[in-house]
Amino acid sequence: MSNCLCLACDRANLITTRFCTQCGAKLQIQERYRALKVIGQGGFGKTFLAQDESKPSQPRCVIKQFAFETINPNASQGTLDVAIRLFEQEAKRLDDLGKHPQIPELLSFTIHEGKQYLIQEFIDGETLEQELKRVGAFSEQQVRDVLVEVLQILEFVHSKSVIHRDISPDNIIRRRSDKKLVLVDFGAAKHATATLLAKTGTGIGKPSYGAPEQMLGKSVFQSDLFGLGVTCLHLLTNVEPFTLYDVLENEYQWRQFLNGKVVSDEFGKLLNRMTAYRVKERPSPVTEILQELGIEKKVSNPINNSGVYSFKSEELKAEHRVSILLATATQQPKSSHNTSSSKQNVSKSHVELRSAKGIDYRELEQLLKAKEWRKADEMTAKHMLKVANREQKGTLSSENIQDFPCEDLRTIDQLWMYYSGGKFGFSSQIQLWLKCGGKIGEHNEAAFKRFAKEVGWYSFWNWRSYLEFMNDTENAKNAAPASLPKLIGRLDRFGVWWGWEWEEWTECKLSLAERILACNS
Repeated sequence: MSNCLCLACDRANLITTRFCTQCGAKLQIQERYRALKVIGQGGFGKTFLAQDESKPSQPRCVIKQFAFETINPNASQGTLDVAIRLFEQEAKRLDDLGKHPQIPELLSFTIHEGKQYLIQEFIDGETLEQELKRVGAFSEQQVRDVLVEVLQILEFVHSKSVIHRDISPDNIIRRRSDKKLVLVDFGAAKHATATLLAKTGTGIGKPSYGAPEQMLGKSVFQSDLFGLGVTCLHLLTNVEPFTLYDVLENEYQWRQFLNGKVVSDEFGKLLNRMTAYRVKERPSPVTEILQELGIEKKVSNPINNSGVYSFKSEELKAEHRVSILLATATQQPKSSHNTSSSKQNVSKSHVELRSAKGIDYRELEQLLKAKEWRKADEMTAKHMLKVANREQKGTLSSENIQDFPCEDLRTIDQLWMYYSGGKFGFSSQIQLWLKCGGKIGEHNEAAFKRFAKEVGWYSFWNWRSYLEFMNDTENAKNAAPASLPKLIGRLDRFGVWWGWEWEEWTECKLSLAERILACNS
């Protein structure tokens, strides 16, 4: 049957019908997506199981309807416009997230008869909530497996500067075809709903799984970890979170609900930390929890085991067909035999701190060692201006970078690569740039935007200011791989590169790639 999309109708029509026989509403969206039945309903619309009739196989999909005027009938047109704009922005984020194999793909975003609609991939499977009801409480190993798999999805989500805000057993589906877990319901309408309710502190997510700060409308990346931790406790005990929580002790007293089941102290302590009331007591970022669970990072480390990355000849100009020696977190960079131009050598450092201009890099090293990424980025910019004698100007030009001393560029790059485990550094940026379709020495705006989008410098068709980037990533604690170093100059008080145009900035970044290749050839 073909279910009517109208909020007030809900009539079931024959599958071949084009218009609802009761209210006259059009039954197909974009002449292809037909709702079959309602599978969910909330305060802002319905969710339908649907089919794509533009394809011979008519594959299943999901239609999510958003009727914002039903949330607050008294909202002004201006408020409604803001809510719709926020919804559209969130839809764009969903489009980006859907590139992950364990997140539903966004097939379309459209307006149909005055309502906003998202059409997403249908995931055929069973939610963990349904599985829990069917099989009962999970074992420690089963919960650990769920935790690891969802953390790996969240690692990708957080790298895009997105917070899910609604982690719970009914938003995790075990896909029938391959038994993999899929994270669903990123809630594109959540920010818009908060806007329509005119409450900056509107809570998002289910109260039983939501972190305290999230219920006050102040979600952070650790809020997702809280929700995932509570989900694990529910799976482990088969007891509702509200029952597990002790309001007097302000913590989850879950062990008394294990019914004789044994849970290791190590795993139990991790779950306690994930569900801690205070944000700063929770582990962060996701990668640290995965390492604690013994899971090595597979994708985002751009360095191979040999420490040498050889570029394909077709990717570089002839003068740059070289191999770059990369410093790794487990390999100490080799020292050059020629130290005549070095003004500095700190013997206890993991990286030889060489400078042709007498720059003392020890403070930068300490900041990187302490993972103070933002402070290290700002100090890197100051050092580079000083090396190029551009402190008064506050910016570097492509010519300045082409003349930048190799000793200093290698020192800065190796420090970043070493202390970030290969996550940050000029060399990691070069590798990602090539993966995005860029070529050294060639300005390609489309490729650079792909690169900038991957690292979080560019989103929603807008370049992010330095302050916006740092706010989104909690001062780079959750920054994407290859996103740092970011600064190449001085900031003004608004967090914008002082005296620069975006085109000049991208040219400087490309010049840096050329220079680092030349210095390592």
